Amino acid sequence: MKILRHIIFRAIPFVSMIQIWKGGISQMLLLMLGLGLFSCTDFVEVEPPRNNLVSETVFEDPATVESALANLYHGMREEGMVSGSFGVTPLLGIYSDELDYYGFTTDFTQLYYHNLTADNGIILGWWSQAYQLIYASNDIIKGVGLSKQLTNDEKNRFKGQALFVRAYIHSLLVWVYGEVPYITTTDYLENNQVSRMDVDEVQEQIIADLEEAVGLLNGLNTAQGESALPDEHAAKALLARMYLYTENWEPAVSLSTELIDAFQLEIDLEQVFLKDSPETIWQLKPEDGLNTREAAQLIIQSIPGQTYAVSDALLGAFENGDLRREHWIGSVSDVDSTITLHFAHKYKADANETVSTEYSILFRLGEQYLIRAEAYAHLGDVSRSLTDLNVIRNRAGLPNMNANTSVALLEAIYQERNVELFAEQGLRWFDLKRTGRANEVLGILKDNWKDTDVLLPIPEPELETNPNLLPQNPGY
Repeated sequence: MKILRHIIFRAIPFVSMIQIWKGGISQMLLLMLGLGLFSCTDFVEVEPPRNNLVSETVFEDPATVESALANLYHGMREEGMVSGSFGVTPLLGIYSDELDYYGFTTDFTQLYYHNLTADNGIILGWWSQAYQLIYASNDIIKGVGLSKQLTNDEKNRFKGQALFVRAYIHSLLVWVYGEVPYITTTDYLENNQVSRMDVDEVQEQIIADLEEAVGLLNGLNTAQGESALPDEHAAKALLARMYLYTENWEPAVSLSTELIDAFQLEIDLEQVFLKDSPETIWQLKPEDGLNTREAAQLIIQSIPGQTYAVSDALLGAFENGDLRREHWIGSVSDVDSTITLHFAHKYKADANETVSTEYSILFRLGEQYLIRAEAYAHLGDVSRSLTDLNVIRNRAGLPNMNANTSVALLEAIYQERNVELFAEQGLRWFDLKRTGRANEVLGILKDNWKDTDVLLPIPEPELETNPNLLPQNPGY
């Protein structure tokens, strides 16, 4: 079953699947249902529909729609940019200044050494899987809108979740590739001829989708006690991040405040990344209910044998006495104790352990405090900005910061984001890009760094299939 899913969702590029999708609203869903893909998730327990299920009935049963949504979350969790194995956490970690790479896989070494080519398999895989998820989200949005059997609450919940996924995946695409198509339809003819859109326009579309999702999900209980399904809080968390990234300071303050009021910061650093942490806003439940891919990738079991290690740049960013250095960074030495390497140790449970203790956290309250601190700093409210910054610092055992200007305060906030949010979904890389510091920071550390490296290339096979995606990003 896993092999079948891998063939469909990893090996077939987005535009190459058009002929599969041209049959109508739910042909792709029916194909996946017929293969039993939806039954391979722990989010819901539903019997997979039979092959002869007609497309009109796919969206008439709430359990079937929940299966379709569960398949989206499975795809995010196991493959593509969100995955803990091949996603932005480890790979943008080595692309930026967080992690060192010790492997020999060409696609990975190109990212680490900044000699990336447009035919890189990781870059193509991210792009292809992202648009497959977006297509599936659009199919759900369209299908529930046409349904005659779903209740209004069910329609709102399903559409809100699908809109959130569509917005989230587009947000990663635009931050990684720059100008990208924003796909909102299942029309294969239209999708086969899409063009890239201005970054500002893409971000406006993301914000519009999230604002609608917040309204649709308002008051609906979708978290199921584990924060494992996106609800209004998850939509607000991404929306607050989008407002920060687009320099809309006041709405960033407003939304982050709502989340700070709704959640509780976990004081014990050892428990921040447990599956029942009170500061988790949204997390992906691992396959078979076990533990995270992030731990399996990032924890070094022995030397030799390491794949990733924490960089000297990240180690040097921690102040003396920072408890995050103690609790969120691990170390291991070789048998002769001649080499010691450090690794990201936020997640501690091996993916194969039989007891589930950790899920992959995508949004948590610590980020929201730093979003509000940064927005306050840009608004000139130094006092409130310092208060939020010091909440995060104090939890880490550090004294209050006493910056008295917005410029000094912003530098302190960027530093705090570096040591608080490392190895979390590429946030460090996105920070370097959006604040214009990528050249300054990486130009010193990376021998092959070029200013055009702030964007990854559009995959060459996609450009060949759809020339409307041209021109290629500069430098490739």
